[in-house]
Amino acid sequence: MGEFDGVLDAVGSRLRELRRRSGMTLAALSQTTGIPISTLSRLETGHRKPSLELLLPLAKAYQVPLDELVNAPPSGDPRVYPRPITRNGMTVIPLTRKPGGLQAFKQILRPGPGNLEPDPRSHEGYHWLYVLNGRLRLILGDQDLILTAGEVAEFDTHLPHWFGNAEPEPVEYLSILGPQGERFHIRARYRPT
Repeated sequence: MGEFDGVLDAVGSRLRELRRRSGMTLAALSQTTGIPISTLSRLETGHRKPSLELLLPLAKAYQVPLDELVNAPPSGDPRVYPRPITRNGMTVIPLTRKPGGLQAFKQILRPGPGNLEPDPRSHEGYHWLYVLNGRLRLILGDQDLILTAGEVAEFDTHLPHWFGNAEPEPVEYLSILGPQGERFHIRARYRPT
């Protein structure tokens, strides 16, 4: 445990600096995280050791990964190993680690029965997708679209939507999901002369 004492001791000043940069008061942070003001104050002054139960809501409030919040020592291996999640014939590989804001995923739909009945759903947010391989069937409101490799779609997720295979082959695509109202901004655009 001795090698991590210095890491834990430095968390307080880092928490105080993050709060100041965000412009939050202790009272506002307490309301956001559910952590009492006195506990937040003791964490920032180093009079209380940080625990996982306290650091997780703080990382979410400041929108930083937990290892950045505590400035964990590097593991020596810079590779990131995303953990895929498989459900209902779809494999989802998270590509972003920052909580909140835009989230990126690689999604793979394995071949399934061609007679699968679409079940469009809606939810909060905004969705952008890019087909890498295969043919993706996208039901978007009353439209029934087939997207092929290299094609892009973007839409407000309040509009009922559904994804499926357009053929008996796997389809791979990238998805970026954002909170409602957050759209993608193009900052640079090439215009030939």
